[in-house]
Amino acid sequence: MSFPKSLKEGIQNLEKKTGEKASEMKTVKLYALMLEKMDASLSTLTACEHLALSTNCIEKIANLNGLKNLKILSLGRNNIKALTGLEAVADTLEQLWISYNLIEKLKGIGVLKKMAILYMSNNLVKSWDEFSKLKDCPALVDLNFVGNPSKKRPQLQTLTGTRWPKCWAN
Repeated sequence: MSFPKSLKEGIQNLEKKTGEKASEMKTVKLYALMLEKMDASLSTLTACEHLALSTNCIEKIANLNGLKNLKILSLGRNNIKALTGLEAVADTLEQLWISYNLIEKLKGIGVLKKMAILYMSNNLVKSWDEFSKLKDCPALVDLNFVGNPSKKRPQLQTLTGTRWPKCWAN
């Protein structure tokens, strides 16, 4: 199996495989392709509601500008270090799956006002103070932070002023 050299090539291969136009696909699965960048070709996915880019080598969230319908973003098992670049999907994103990355801080998470689900297990969040940034995500109801190296575990409600029906943490 040969891997695509770029996201653009990965999208072209997906179109050939499915016989569908990428611009009309609601779910786009481009996982385990050794992709390194989220490049400008993402803007062609105008109908996309679920973008799966898990198990690649992506280091940075970028180029989400054209994804006006995106509800689910799956970026687990990459090399992402920061939650920057999400502003473009702040008005639509409901679920962020970003477990098994290299994230230490939650800076940038507050723009996701409609996010109901955040799966962020097995990252590098050491300080429980980082969780106070979740108070800016009023729709959040399902949260997974298991496997982060935080030492002390205060009540999340104390940090954020919010209760979550589903919350998993160390």
